[in-house]
Amino acid sequence: MTTIYDVLVIGAGQAGLAAGYYLRRTELCWAILDAEDGPGAAWRHGWDTLRLFSPAQWSSLPGWSMPPSSAGTPTRDDVLAYFAAYEQRYQLPVERPVRVTAVHRVGEQFRVETDRGDILARAVISATGTWGKPLIPAYPGRELFRGVQLHSAAYRSPNPFRDQVVLLVGGGNSGAQILAEVSQVAEAFWVTLKEPRFLPDDVDGRVLFQRATERFLARQAGQTLEEPAGGLGDIVMMPSVREARARGALESVRPFIRFTEAGVLWPEGHEMRVDAVIWCTGFGYALDHLATLGIVEPDGTVAVQGTRVVREPRLWLLGYGEWTGEASATILGVGRYARSTVAELAVALRSGT
Repeated sequence: MTTIYDVLVIGAGQAGLAAGYYLRRTELCWAILDAEDGPGAAWRHGWDTLRLFSPAQWSSLPGWSMPPSSAGTPTRDDVLAYFAAYEQRYQLPVERPVRVTAVHRVGEQFRVETDRGDILARAVISATGTWGKPLIPAYPGRELFRGVQLHSAAYRSPNPFRDQVVLLVGGGNSGAQILAEVSQVAEAFWVTLKEPRFLPDDVDGRVLFQRATERFLARQAGQTLEEPAGGLGDIVMMPSVREARARGALESVRPFIRFTEAGVLWPEGHEMRVDAVIWCTGFGYALDHLATLGIVEPDGTVAVQGTRVVREPRLWLLGYGEWTGEASATILGVGRYARSTVAELAVALRSGT
């Protein structure tokens, strides 16, 4: 521990890279710690056909636009290539693979515990996102089921499910997109709590980001906007989802009662054999490394003012969702919060506050 960094950024996904872009403009001593073997963070684990909701220019990090994609909207591989090139373009000091296991307060500093030893820092930006915290709900009999269960975080392609009976559980975008391709090779059933809501065909990530920006500006002005028709979090009609709709594959059913060894039991008493269940049930916040600070609330969030942690004022949280900023969990949206976070952090370290 010969080096005491001014700032350590934990995570080299979109939030960590955006923070790095602004940190490089300061005179601070800093580094980014990343648990992955290479660039891309959570995007390294996306399924093979994963696509963004928006064109490249609406999916860019600060300072440099993502190159246009030949596929229209960027693919997972486009994002991976862009993130790798971004690190190189700005010579961001990313150290990997380094897994952070805990953050401890030691006087006026943090001791960041990693699998490669401890590191000291005057301030920390946590940018670990959500991918590392997949959520699977408690469900009666789930431990008895002998078929395959996996979370969407581990899904790669429909090929392993060919000619099988598959349940996809969860009514969000990942559920709709994975259903669209699994239903081409398997007998797929989409299980949702209520009837899914679909955005109009002409609404994509650009419109959603504009809506989030309007909400951000209204909040800055002390105003409240009414939720727009269609909502902000409904299912985007990607080409694959539209194709599934055209062949009648977007129908959903309400939840089953419980699992059995061979399948599930439906409310009307019918037991159905099932080969596999894909849980498209979302993610929590990957904040286990902050448990040692005693700041994580029962709902998994942390009390923040802006992005600054209320009970640990030398700690900032970047890119975890709406509670850390409107659209802050998106590639384009996190930029404004990275800029304000680094500006606030630099002032705090300079003034000792």
